Amino acid sequence: MEETLQQRRVSDLMTTEVITVGPETRVGEIARLMSQHDVSGLPVVDADNRVIGVVTELDLIVRNAHFKLPSFLFIFDNMIPLELPGHYQERLEKAMGTTAREIMSEPAVTIAPEATIEALADLMVNRRINPVPVVAQGRLVGIVSRSDIIRHMAEDLSEGNATG
Repeated sequence: MEETLQQRRVSDLMTTEVITVGPETRVGEIARLMSQHDVSGLPVVDADNRVIGVVTELDLIVRNAHFKLPSFLFIFDNMIPLELPGHYQERLEKAMGTTAREIMSEPAVTIAPEATIEALADLMVNRRINPVPVVAQGRLVGIVSRSDIIRHMAEDLSEGNATG
């Protein structure tokens, strides 16, 4: 069993019917798709199906968690802003990002279908990414998530128990 696990490839466990979004897809639609399809992230692809970024659950959460109101210094009856209006505007735009392009993680970290599952696991752990788009010849061919690896492990353990 151990030997077969090491021989398995990303293509053995990737999902090939990938839900994707374009760079101009609205954040509300992204959240709806992720919830409806119970996925942890969506690849952002261009017109040629090339991955340009990924929007994950974390990107959606961070979008709402890091916004801080501008700081002011109050002296007598005067309110003095402690940052330039442009800085506040930039933070506001990021926090209120309305499209995939504005909130996606980029560049997308991808993996090839012929990569080993061990290499995939190392990538996920070391880079703290999930899910990982699978790319062949520059184009999206699948996607893998941590849950795919866990499911694969569970299947292998079940087969091992049934035969041993």
